[in-house]
Amino acid sequence: MNKLFYLLVWLTRIHRCRGLGIQSPTDYAFVRYVVNEHWPYYAYDELTDTDWLTQKLGRLYFRLANWRRPSEMLSDKYRKYWLAGCHYIHFTEQLAKVELARVDIEDYKSLLCLCDDSSVLVVEGINRNRDLWQSLLKDDRIGITFDLYYCGIVFFDNRRYKHHYIINF
Repeated sequence: MNKLFYLLVWLTRIHRCRGLGIQSPTDYAFVRYVVNEHWPYYAYDELTDTDWLTQKLGRLYFRLANWRRPSEMLSDKYRKYWLAGCHYIHFTEQLAKVELARVDIEDYKSLLCLCDDSSVLVVEGINRNRDLWQSLLKDDRIGITFDLYYCGIVFFDNRRYKHHYIINF
């Protein structure tokens, strides 16, 4: 039943594939070459998982680490994916500043005070709690957001117009 449900989600978002309808060149490039990149990367053979969703999100996190190259991150269950994308990450239990971080939707408020204009936050579980996701979108510190259904990617760059994209991931 879950496979059928996820297929239905994918079909309802099919008109938002691969950056279609995104006018901003930087946002389009991010969606096209980071979020929805389908070419095999150098580490994909080693980065396998039994659960298809964990592998799908892990490969996204690998590409995010490869694109962003953070120096410090919170340690989590996707550690091998983060490290494969950027070998220079130092994992810690407490951050001074967020460069790139993954957090569950219920815990996102704990990291908001550590974010600045260059921060990127990946929020998991936005499909489980749409009300919290909508309240996060209304925050004045938030710039660009991407709704991938399984997770959301939040940019804190306020020099750009606030925009929310729904992406078929």
